[in-house]
Amino acid sequence: MSQIVFVTGASGHIGSNVVNQLLEQGFRVRATARGEKAKTLRKSFPSFSDRLEVIEIADISKDQVGDALKDVWAIIHLAYYKPKPDEKPEEMIDGTINGSLNILKQGEAAGVKNFVVTGTVAAVSNPKGTLNHDDWNPITKEAAISSGNILQIYSAAKTLSELALWEWAEAHPHVEVTIISPPPVWGPWPKELVLPTPTFDAMTPVFWNLIKPDGKFFTAIPIYADVRDIAQGHIRALTHPVPTSKVGRKRIVLMSPYAYNWVKAMQLLKEKRPALKDLLIKETPPDQDMVAPPGDYHRTEEILGIKKEDFHTFEQTLLDSIDNYVELREQWIKQGHEVNIPPLPF
Repeated sequence: MSQIVFVTGASGHIGSNVVNQLLEQGFRVRATARGEKAKTLRKSFPSFSDRLEVIEIADISKDQVGDALKDVWAIIHLAYYKPKPDEKPEEMIDGTINGSLNILKQGEAAGVKNFVVTGTVAAVSNPKGTLNHDDWNPITKEAAISSGNILQIYSAAKTLSELALWEWAEAHPHVEVTIISPPPVWGPWPKELVLPTPTFDAMTPVFWNLIKPDGKFFTAIPIYADVRDIAQGHIRALTHPVPTSKVGRKRIVLMSPYAYNWVKAMQLLKEKRPALKDLLIKETPPDQDMVAPPGDYHRTEEILGIKKEDFHTFEQTLLDSIDNYVELREQWIKQGHEVNIPPLPF
């Protein structure tokens, strides 16, 4: 019998790609999602329906999953705490910390020894501009709350929740914990994922805006990752086991080694996808190479077995994403939905 991997946040952009790759690699998946997304997820991945089980969970910061962890070999924890509309900043920060720890504590109590958690580059960003495994965002809870800035509050919440997670991991040395910290994530949705209504998750509007005549180009951050590489990184943390005792904290900033340029991107779309000419963004693209700081790809290979040349190129990410989004757009329109592409997230 194949091993069971418990995946939280399985309906999201990264989570659904993790589920897809786990199923393709022969694992059994016990996946969680909220509300209607759980119902939709149950209809997804029909080719692997005998190895996919979906469980609804409303609040990862306090819900008990009980028997759902029976016989689980590993947990991939992607779900994030969803703050309430009227929630105070300190409540959001505390909820994020509890959301990171709740499932891990239950998993450890159930005998699970392998954990992979999705972090964020926001917990790594720092004034030096470096993005290595030992870098930390210096933001404090007090400074974030007093700023009133939602991005500062988010960064503090994610930084403090990761610090709490490492403190927990070090108090439980019999378990293996890996944190994968991605930058903005782009890329396609899995082919067998059911998306019945227009869905624009996380950073997907960046490429959706390229097929929106009045769209805008994303220039806020020069780093990105292909969602399929991030998904593979989560899985390789389990299938390419390297003990913490050998390499220290398994904290990976997983980002693409490739630069991107919107002028070249639009030239590529016009050349490779001429049928889309009437959909393409009209804004003049900034002629600037968006180059990421040097990544620690030696450590990525050491811990995950993923080499620099294994990452999807920007051209692959761009074309695969646009092809996927155009197909989804046509599907939604045929079903009678209006496809209102949202503005950039920031």
